[in-house]
This record gives sequence, structure tokens and C-alpha cells, in this order.
Amino acid sequence: MINKVEICGVNTSKLPVLSNEEKQELLIKIKNGDTEAREKFIQGNLRLVLSVVQRFGGRGETADDLFQIGCVGLIKAIDNFDNTLNVQFSTYAVPMIIGEIRRHLRDNNPIRVSRSIRDLAYKALQAKEKIMKETQKEPTIEEIAKELCVNKEDIVVSLEAIQDPISLQEPVYNEGSESIYVMDQVKDTKNTDELWADNITLSEAMKRLNERERNIIMKRFFDGRTQMEVAEEIGISQAQISRLEKSAMDRIKKLYK
Repeated sequence: MINKVEICGVNTSKLPVLSNEEKQELLIKIKNGDTEAREKFIQGNLRLVLSVVQRFGGRGETADDLFQIGCVGLIKAIDNFDNTLNVQFSTYAVPMIIGEIRRHLRDNNPIRVSRSIRDLAYKALQAKEKIMKETQKEPTIEEIAKELCVNKEDIVVSLEAIQDPISLQEPVYNEGSESIYVMDQVKDTKNTDELWADNITLSEAMKRLNERERNIIMKRFFDGRTQMEVAEEIGISQAQISRLEKSAMDRIKKLYK
């Protein structure tokens, strides 16, 4: 996708480049309703869209589709940009283009998020764009939450819920021929091979005990009962519970060796 020359019928190697002076002149004309200047300004900023599209390679979307979506973001940026502020157009446009592409990817994401959370996330993104337009800077979560009159925690949860999933094969570090992938950094401490083997051994050992011994071990070590409590439930003395428990534990230990 990165090396593709023609996207949506546009030869990207021949895209025009506008100087800062030309951009300022065209923006003034656009504000006065000059459609020809608007078209020229769009053409002169398609390289900006192309640079953003290249960031989204490997997402299962074609370059043509992403380029078209990026152009929608570019047009929105042009329509909302205030050229009286001391901010370069590209600084304002890039987040708008990225946001438009991310919305498209989220809407076509196979992982479903509840509608209420998704709606809140979209409102948060709209509020973010509004605040950026007014202040020309990235708003904080607190500012977005205040704008929407909701808890900042809800904003965080909703925005995290619509993030693009990461492949376990995604490289996080590369040095020469050695690469570290996401799956290399994922560890399950509850389902290790060692624990799995121990559980099988313990299960087999429990089968070797008689019913009374198995009942005592279950109540003592799985239910967390004291020897006195187990003695009262079974109807024998605490001394007998202690003796049976020790005998059962000795047999289990021998099976572990």
C-alpha cells in the first residue's frame, strides 16, 4: 500500500505542492465562497492525506478506501479551519484526517461494543474536535468530560472500548533478525504448564484417598474450615481429624515425589 502510485485514480507521484503563501491566499478565497480555490486547495493537500493513510497499513482495508475516507477528513478540516489563528493548516488537518479514518475502522470493527458506550465515545470525539477548533490544542480528558457533563472515568472507558485491537503477531521491538512480538509479552500466571501438571497430579492423588479422607482434605484446604469445624460436621473428635488429615497428606506427598 505504501508503494502504491495510483490511488482512487489519482497519480500520487504528481500531486501538486502549495507554498505557505499560496495556501493563505486560497484559504481567503475559500472563505469568500470560491469553489475553484477550494478544489485547488484540496488537490494541494492530498499529499497530507497520503502521509496519514500510510500509518494505517495492515488493517485489512484497501489504500483506495482509506484514501477516500481521509479526503473526507481533509474536507471537514478545510470547512472548519479558522485562518485568522496563528496555526498551520496541516497541524489542524492531520488530527481531523486521522479521526475520520479511525471512525471508519471502528465502524467496521468485527469486535462489537455496546451502543451506549460507542455513542459516548463518538460524542467524546466530537467534543474533542470542537475544543480543538476553539483552542487549537489537544484537550484533556477532564475538559472533554466537562463539555459533555459526564464523569471522566466514563470517557476513558468509552474511548478505550473503541480502540483498534492489536494482533498478537504485532512486533513491539526489532533488532536485526530478532523481533519481540506482543504474544511474547503476554503471560498467564493462572494457567501455566507447571500449574496444569500440578492440578492433574493433585486430582489423581485425591482419587487414591478414601471417602472420609477426601472429605476432610476438601473441607480443610479447599473450603478453608478449621479442624474443629470439620470434626463437628463429620461427628468425630479433632484428634481423629488431625490423624486422618496427616495420613492423607503423607500419601499425597508420596505421589508428588
